Amino acid sequence: ESAGLLDLVEGEHAVTGELVTVPTPGHTPGHVSFVLASAGERAYLIGDAAPAFSQEWRAKQLEYSFRRGLMEKYQDFAACTRESLLYCRDRHGHQWSDDQTEELLQAYRALPAFADVAPALQKLRDHRIQCHAFSNGGAAAVKELLAHAGLQQLLPSVVSVDAVKTFKPSPKVYHHFTTHTGAAPADTWLISGNPFDILGAANAGWKTAWLNRADAVFDPWQDFQDTPTIAIKTLAELPDHVIRP
Repeated sequence: ESAGLLDLVEGEHAVTGELVTVPTPGHTPGHVSFVLASAGERAYLIGDAAPAFSQEWRAKQLEYSFRRGLMEKYQDFAACTRESLLYCRDRHGHQWSDDQTEELLQAYRALPAFADVAPALQKLRDHRIQCHAFSNGGAAAVKELLAHAGLQQLLPSVVSVDAVKTFKPSPKVYHHFTTHTGAAPADTWLISGNPFDILGAANAGWKTAWLNRADAVFDPWQDFQDTPTIAIKTLAELPDHVIRP
């Protein structure tokens, strides 16, 4: 510092006209993040706080949907997403504006797809297997997400829990799907990375494919020992299991 090579900053500080530091305490004392603004866009560089924050956001999002389902106090999944984000903001000691909250929520509605998704869906469609997006999210939000990921043509049908005002893994949700699509439960496959969804579908009499990209551990429920029907690491493996010869 005395040699003029180090500047100590506190709080919000403009490093350049485009780069600003902002305090993000909570995960690490004194933690600082950077906001880079250019050409009307902003990027947030939050370092080691990012994984803990994003994981807790997802966990709380699901917890809030489970709570609301059990309490029969339905609000759509977008409300659960917003409320869980605000919880994590407060829990990690962040301070940001309403506009920044909307930016994060908008980013959540524009997530990219994994590279194996489109080829697997196309192969299934080529074999006349009906594919539907079946989601806790509202239909409009799911369609927006699919359009951004370039999958809307491959998944033109969206079945949302919004029609029954509760969330997976409620049996009502899976019954709604088969009623809406006319599919027989025994002929229906659920493909998901979420064990709670796999268990919910199995409970409804469906076949299940657990997409386990991260070598996770499946829930060891004694009354669901044959669940999932199959476990796969990528969607490229799926067509060989569900396409009938």
